[in-house]
Amino acid sequence: MSYKTAAPDRYELLKAFARENRKKSTLAETMLWEHIRGKALGVKFLRQHVIGDYIADFLSCEGGLVIEVDGGYHAERQQHEDDLYREKVLESMGYHVIRFTNEEVVEDIDRVLTEIKHYFDYGE
Repeated sequence: MSYKTAAPDRYELLKAFARENRKKSTLAETMLWEHIRGKALGVKFLRQHVIGDYIADFLSCEGGLVIEVDGGYHAERQQHEDDLYREKVLESMGYHVIRFTNEEVVEDIDRVLTEIKHYFDYGE
C-alpha cells in the first residue's frame, strides 16, 4: 500500500481538513497517538491521513490497518450507518478497520494496544 492514498481531485481539500483535525485532536486520539507513534508497536502509523474520500484517524500503510477513535455521536443511527458504509469502502480498498470509542481508549489503553498488536501478530 502506498502513502499516496488520496483521491487526486479532492486531495488538497481533504489534506487541509486532516491538518485541522491534527490540531484539534480529542483526548483519546492524543492518548492513542502517544502510544503508537514512532513505531512504538513495530510499525509506522500516520494520523489524520487521507484515504480516498475519507480521513482516517490513524493508518498503518505497511499493515493496511485503519484505526478509528469514535466520539459519542458515532452511536447515532445515521452516523453508525455512515461508519459501516465507510468501513466497507475502506475494506474494498484493502484496509482493515478497527474502531474504539473515546472511553475505551481513555479508560483501558492497555486493552486497546493489545488489540492493535494482535492484528499485527495474527492479521486480525
